[in-house]
Amino acid sequence: MSALWSLLSFLIAIGILVTVHEYGHFIVARSLGVRVLRFSIGFGKPLWNWRRGETEYVLAMLPLGGYVQMLDEREGPVEGHELHRAFNRQPVGRRIAIVAAGPVFNFLFAVLAYWLVFSIGIAGVKPIVGEVQPQGLAAQGGFHSGDLIVQVGEREVATWNTVLVALLDHSLAGERVQIAVVDEDGRPRQRELDFARSASGSDRSELIDNVGFAPLRPLLPAVIGTIERGSAAERAGLREGDRVVSMDGNAPRSWENWRDAIRANPERDLEVEVERDGRRIALAVRPDPVRENGEIFGRIGAGVHVPPDFAEELRAVERYAPGEGLAAAVARTRDVTMLTFSILGNMLVGNVGMSNLSGPVRIAQFAGDSADAGLVQFISFLALISISLGVLNLLPIPILDGGHLLFYLVEAVRRRPVSEAVQLAAQRVGIVLLVGIMLLAFYNDIVHLSF
Repeated sequence: MSALWSLLSFLIAIGILVTVHEYGHFIVARSLGVRVLRFSIGFGKPLWNWRRGETEYVLAMLPLGGYVQMLDEREGPVEGHELHRAFNRQPVGRRIAIVAAGPVFNFLFAVLAYWLVFSIGIAGVKPIVGEVQPQGLAAQGGFHSGDLIVQVGEREVATWNTVLVALLDHSLAGERVQIAVVDEDGRPRQRELDFARSASGSDRSELIDNVGFAPLRPLLPAVIGTIERGSAAERAGLREGDRVVSMDGNAPRSWENWRDAIRANPERDLEVEVERDGRRIALAVRPDPVRENGEIFGRIGAGVHVPPDFAEELRAVERYAPGEGLAAAVARTRDVTMLTFSILGNMLVGNVGMSNLSGPVRIAQFAGDSADAGLVQFISFLALISISLGVLNLLPIPILDGGHLLFYLVEAVRRRPVSEAVQLAAQRVGIVLLVGIMLLAFYNDIVHLSF
């Protein structure tokens, strides 16, 4: 069911974003007097088509893309009275506008999506620093556990999500950034992160590893929430609501600590003391062995009890009034766009690993996870993928919008079009590049699933 839900969420997301992209080409072409023959969402055999006016609208079998077919002498004969409506007869400025409209509409969609999200309010986690590694960049910059980050450079931040986006920008640039925090005593302080000191050869996109601090994680108490039927926990006499006081004489500091101890002791009798209804009860628990990635771990089949108000003090909501929200949406779209270009550039020079390139499998997983998290998270996901789609199409790779734009810009400078032979050869190279990128993305997806 989870895989089916991820697939459905992925198809909905791709359907929306491809429609937005192709509608940009469509509406600008029509507004500039170019005749549009077909507006297709998907490729291959049509599943549903209808005609309105002079345009055929198609929903095709393969949903991973779409196209707008315009009247064009290069694709078939055009009657004399229609020549002025053919795409290839348009001035180069109009052709640039039509081709650029697809990515531009993706960016406009992202602005509208973020505006809606910021108006509703997007939940996040307060950017409070947890563990600080002694020799990391954070320790060198004066960070301490409990610091609340309020500003990165010139950018005010309210959640860990905004902090990480801001830090990633400076990390990719390999530069120093000043960070304003409020320490545990409520006093404003200045910290610093100097990404120029990052270890040579490190992946600059691995922020947490490079910076040397982790978000503050509240500790869940070791209280039993659920018991599986027939499990080791049930056989041992554990009950829902039991609070684990000790195991082999050691008191677990948290549920995570208790879970790790269970996993480390498969098929070993453990002396466990729990508190139940105000009384201390001694039990013997023997974790069942389970195999994970070739190793044996212990498991007792007990789930954690999460209090209703757990971590409420760490919850933050990023919300703006409509006017401020629009400005914030434009800024977020700009920041993510520039960050995406920066990541691609750093991939080319080796500062960011190619393993960060995701294919449809991982994107589908992200789509399903965001849909599970609620409408606001799904809309945020759509905004992010819309920006990625816009950036991808602007890359100067023949057969993509960016490749066509490059040819038109050359034409505008030279005052004559690039020869068809050169365009055809470039398109072949573009196809090879795209196939290579797709294969790498699929490989990354498979490796990700394997581990």
